[in-house]
Amino acid sequence: MKFELDHLVEEFASVELRLQDGDIYGDPKLLKETMLKKKSLENTVILYKQYKSQIQNLAEAKEILSNEKDPDMIELAKMQLIESETKIPELEEALKLALLPKDKNDDKNIILEIRSGAGGDEAALFARELANAYEIYAREAGYQVEVLEESALEIGGIKEKIFKISGTGAYSQFKFEGGTHRVQRIPETEAKGRVHTSTITVAVLPEVEALDIVIRDEDLDIMTCRSSGAGGQHVNKTNSAIRMVHLPTGIAVECQDERSQLQNKMKALEILRARVWALEEDKRNSALGSARLAQVGTGDRSEKIRTYNFPQDRVTDHRIGANFSNIPAIMQGRMGHIIEALQIADQSAKLAAAGK
Repeated sequence: MKFELDHLVEEFASVELRLQDGDIYGDPKLLKETMLKKKSLENTVILYKQYKSQIQNLAEAKEILSNEKDPDMIELAKMQLIESETKIPELEEALKLALLPKDKNDDKNIILEIRSGAGGDEAALFARELANAYEIYAREAGYQVEVLEESALEIGGIKEKIFKISGTGAYSQFKFEGGTHRVQRIPETEAKGRVHTSTITVAVLPEVEALDIVIRDEDLDIMTCRSSGAGGQHVNKTNSAIRMVHLPTGIAVECQDERSQLQNKMKALEILRARVWALEEDKRNSALGSARLAQVGTGDRSEKIRTYNFPQDRVTDHRIGANFSNIPAIMQGRMGHIIEALQIADQSAKLAAAGK
């Protein structure tokens, strides 16, 4: 591990030198890549410097205790010894985590797609509730949230809602939310008190910039139409809605939330770029499956990553076998403990794999 850390320190110093070269600021792509590289190394380098400092402090404390006669110096050395012996194992664990393979998308903004699945009205209502919970959690965590598209239903639920969540580490926060979410509860319209099971699907896609994937104008079939659904007086009066189809892949996107055709076109292109990227990721690594389709599945009740059981006030994440209580609070965006549990489980699995 020491050799790898020394190598990272050297690499970090090299990156800093590159950023001192004025020529790099004339190449935006190279500048961005270099800044991201520096950011990816910085935390590990700081931890390693702290670790080496504590190792040195420990050696000095032992030296003093072996040779010093002054009671005050001996007392200070004992305190330093205790501090170093406590911090060194903590820093070693932190360094192990820092050296784990990084997900290249962790720091990116995301496109978060939520759709109702099996279960009719109940699925649509729960899709709206979970979308609201994500939005509250994201805003309270300091992220910016922008609604790119929403298909609202008269019952108050949603057929689909697509967010853009912006801020450092957005993907790392939400990436484990992708998949089929199952809800079990008694609908308000259920006269006999029977529990109904419904599903919604969630897809979490890292935001893809134009530099990352190129979509040619000639590969797009763009149609304009009048907006439909709830939306106030403006709806159905202008041809501002956009339907965009990527001809090589058949991926289609519709946007109608904005008043201007240009705004809807830009949002549709943003969503389309993320979905095409996901498809390209599938081609690059077929063993992992499509980033989007693998998360969404079919929305069938038998497919699930998490179950929200309202009668028993229990949320179960089936991937880690963990249960969480207080559904009302979770649906108000207090889901940080669930996300943290998944992050810890992922880190533990990676550490176990690295130790083999």
